[in-house]
Amino acid sequence: MFGSQAKQAVEPGQQVRQSLAHRQRQEVVGLAVASVDGDDLGPGAQHALGVAGLGTEGGQLLAELFDTHRGTNVNTAGPVPPLSTAVTGRWYKDGIAVKKPTPEENSMPSPRPLNLALQGGGAHGAFTWGVLDALLEDGRFTFEGVSGTSAGAMNAACLAQGLMAGGRDGARAALTDFWTAVARSAPFDQSSAAKSLAPAMKMMLQWTEHLSPEQLNPLDLNPLRDIIERQIDFARLRRESPVKLFIAATHANSGKLRIFKNHELSVDTLLASACLPTIHRTVLIDGEPYWDGGYSANPAVFPLFYECTAADILLVLLTPLHYSETPESAQDIRVRLRELAFNSTFLREMRMFAHLREQVGNSWLPDWLPINGFVKRMSRLRFHAISADALLGALPAESKLSVSLEFFEALRDDGRAHAQAWLASRGEAVGQRATLDLGKLFY
Repeated sequence: MFGSQAKQAVEPGQQVRQSLAHRQRQEVVGLAVASVDGDDLGPGAQHALGVAGLGTEGGQLLAELFDTHRGTNVNTAGPVPPLSTAVTGRWYKDGIAVKKPTPEENSMPSPRPLNLALQGGGAHGAFTWGVLDALLEDGRFTFEGVSGTSAGAMNAACLAQGLMAGGRDGARAALTDFWTAVARSAPFDQSSAAKSLAPAMKMMLQWTEHLSPEQLNPLDLNPLRDIIERQIDFARLRRESPVKLFIAATHANSGKLRIFKNHELSVDTLLASACLPTIHRTVLIDGEPYWDGGYSANPAVFPLFYECTAADILLVLLTPLHYSETPESAQDIRVRLRELAFNSTFLREMRMFAHLREQVGNSWLPDWLPINGFVKRMSRLRFHAISADALLGALPAESKLSVSLEFFEALRDDGRAHAQAWLASRGEAVGQRATLDLGKLFY
C-alpha cells in the first residue's frame, strides 16, 4: 500500500530532490510520518524514502521535518496522526518546540491578535500609557502591528522594547519607566501644577512666537533624547522587535508622510515623530528634514491594513472627535484650529475606510479576479476604539505640554479605567465583530 502511494506521489531520483519543498515533499514525508513505529521508522517510511531516492539521507531529512510537520496535515491524501513525544521528546505549538503545557495552560484560550493605532497628544499620551497597561494586564490579546505618532510613537516603542526584553510585565515596566523619567526631566517644578504649566514654562512658550528653537536653545539640550537613548535598545529592536512598528513623521519641505518601519528605528525617528517645530529643532534623517507626524497622520492607519494580517484594529484616540462647545475668544479659536489641523488627516483616512467598506459590501466581483483579495481583506476589517472625549476635551490645551508625574499618573489611571470598561463590554468582540461604526462616526 505505502509503496504504490509513494510511487504516485513522487518521481524518483533528482526530480524528487528538486521538488521536496513543494507538494511531493509533503506527500513523501506524510507517508513516512504515518508509518512511524515508536522511536523507529517503520518499513513503510523507509520504503517511501527509498522510492524518493533519498537513501540514508532521508532519515536526517525526516528527523528535521518531524519538528516542522508534527501534528499537521502534511499528507495531501488525508490527515497524518501526530507524532508521539517518544519520537521527538518535544511539545509543539505552531511548529515551534515549546515547554509542555500545564493542564491550566491547556484550558486557557489563545490570545487574539490585535493591531493598535496610537494618537499623539503630548502629555495626554499618558492616557495611552494607562490603556496599554490595562491591555497588557488583561492578557487576552497579542499585538501584531502598532502605528504611532508623537507621544503615540513613544508609547509604541516602549511597548515593543518591553515586550522584547520581558514580555507583558516588561512592557508595563518600560512604559512606567519612560513616563516617570520624562516627569523627572522637567526643568521647572510642576509637582503642584498638574494640569497647568509653571509660570517660567508659560513665559518660554510666549518666546516661541518670536524666537526660533535655535535661538531659544543654542546648546540643543534635549532631555527626551537622553531618556530614549537610555531606555530603548534600537540595535536589538531593529532585529528582534516582537511587533511591527510604524512611526509617522512629516517631511518639513513637502508635507509628505514618512512611515519609519522596524529596520529604520532610531532615536531620531522617534524625535522626528514628536518634533513641534516652534519648540524643537528640525530633525534631520539621511539629510532630510522632519517635523511632527501629526501634521500628516495622527496616526497612520493604512499600514495596519496593508502590512498586517490581524483583522482587528484598536484606535486609541486623544483628540476629541466632537467638541461640546464652539470657541469664541481669539485664543480658544487658535487652539481649536491647531487641534483640527492635527486631526484632519486622520479623519480623512477613516472616512476613506468607511467608504471602502461600504463599497466592498456591495461588491459583485467574481472570486477569481486578483482585486478580490483586496476586497476580502477590506470586508473582514474590524475597528474598535478607546477614547475619552469628555475627559480630554475638558483639559486646557496647555496641559499637553505639562511635565508632571502627578498629572501623568492621573491620566494613566483614567486610561486604565476606560480600557477596563472597554474590555468588560467589548473585549470579547475582538476576532468576532467590529464595535465601531465607521459610517456613523466619520461620515
